[in-house]
Amino acid sequence: MTGLARAFDELRFGGQRTLNLRALQPTALQATQLAERWLREQQVLGAGEALVITGRGNNSIDDYSPVRESIVKLLPSLRRRNVIDGYAEHTPGSFVVTFAPVTALFEAPKRRREKPAPAPRPPTLAGLDEATVKLLRDLAVMSLAVLGVNAPTRAQLEDEMLRQFAALSAALPDGADREALLQQALRRAAEEYEAG
Repeated sequence: MTGLARAFDELRFGGQRTLNLRALQPTALQATQLAERWLREQQVLGAGEALVITGRGNNSIDDYSPVRESIVKLLPSLRRRNVIDGYAEHTPGSFVVTFAPVTALFEAPKRRREKPAPAPRPPTLAGLDEATVKLLRDLAVMSLAVLGVNAPTRAQLEDEMLRQFAALSAALPDGADREALLQQALRRAAEEYEAG
């Protein structure tokens, strides 16, 4: 890649929306896990698009890049699970990924061949901050209204809150600011419902 093309990529994506696996040199499994976690976080943060650099495998045996191939397999899976909306090869060693709306996570189909992403903790609202529970409740009301349920029962509301919590918490990375990211994802999903 020329210096000019690299400069345009830096301008378009910046450091926050670029995952450079080539520089990290992970194994194929590590690359898959890292990329999935990072792409899910980018979706929740509201990135429109991101750049994933895998490398071409020029310094590998037979010019084969196991990291690139693992990402090639991961991207269709993330599209089926409504994490990303699409992807395209940007260069022979990188991909541009566009993200699905956060609300699309609630519609992701269950597939038998793929193991569901494990929730980092059991789906319970007991340990959440009161502000987070209120955001969840508001989002559940919006979601049910879209489905035509304008006066949900308490059980329907709680079920919808748990469903949304499970879907969003599975997309969040582990860390100290996890609940803050959850609140951000809930606000983004509410904005998407209001705009749609």
